[in-house]
Amino acid sequence: MKAAVIESVGRAVVAEVPDPTPGPREVVVEVAACGLCGTDLHILQGEFAPKLPIVPGHEFAGEVVGVGTQVTELSVGDRVAVDPSLYCYECRYCRTGHNNLCERWAAIGVTTAGGAAQYAVAPVANCVKLPEHVRTQDAALVEPLSCAVRGYDVLQSRLGAHVLIYGSGTMGLMMLELAKRTGAASVDMVDLNPQRLATAEQLGVSASAANPDELDRPQGWDLVIDATGNAAAIQDGLDRVAKAGTFLQFGVADYATRVTIDPYRIYNQEITITGSMAVLHSFERAAELFATGVLDPDVFISDRISLDRYPEALQQFASGVGRKIVVTP
Repeated sequence: MKAAVIESVGRAVVAEVPDPTPGPREVVVEVAACGLCGTDLHILQGEFAPKLPIVPGHEFAGEVVGVGTQVTELSVGDRVAVDPSLYCYECRYCRTGHNNLCERWAAIGVTTAGGAAQYAVAPVANCVKLPEHVRTQDAALVEPLSCAVRGYDVLQSRLGAHVLIYGSGTMGLMMLELAKRTGAASVDMVDLNPQRLATAEQLGVSASAANPDELDRPQGWDLVIDATGNAAAIQDGLDRVAKAGTFLQFGVADYATRVTIDPYRIYNQEITITGSMAVLHSFERAAELFATGVLDPDVFISDRISLDRYPEALQQFASGVGRKIVVTP
């Protein structure tokens, strides 16, 4: 079969690889669409994946074309979105409900072959059937939405909060849509990319700007969310949190990224600084939200690019052009 392969640091190619074979409790999915994510860029940089080469792609959906000998929950022809998370269920974190912090954490498309291919293997437990009205080629959005749902679980936001989001890429826009639906009094957004800010405005952001100083909230925001992973944005966002407010590190920063905190201010103003990592008990809820139309795929997906052009798609994503880019085998 044809697959994208990150062969070494900085090098991605499209190559022929062996067809996958399912284990007893696994299925083979014919991939309809696979989204690109910042994690893919980190893998390209030699981070996250334990070893290269690897077939990337952890945001994907498709049709079941093969089932293992012990699979009864799904049948050939079922359409599914796939949760890429792979946990040991034995370590301290799994046993205390923090599976996303698993000591043996793994993921389809990160540590094992993923969905940037014609076919991918997944445990049956990781597959969520799609209702008839959901287009399979759109359902690659379920995985990033599940990360956003996890982010809002961490925030435990209250009604009437004023929210500031840094970054109007896919994840920032998803956090915008969830903020609107969780009772935010206002949702403001900051981004240096005017095209992306235009999409935020289309989706109903309260105010948008390239510089937070242009926004009228001198007392700060109750919830500040970084969806960029950029050191300058993170540093600025920490300074914009209102008293008793919360800062959520949601964007994936490079390993070497460092910022400065003000311990006295955190103490004196009771500021919470927290993070949200990947998916935790949120994939099924994200699939249900997606089925209700919480996201408009035609707004969120800006480019559908053939798998043959995977290296080009990665370059476009890295340049910040467009919103969600999906590859289609």
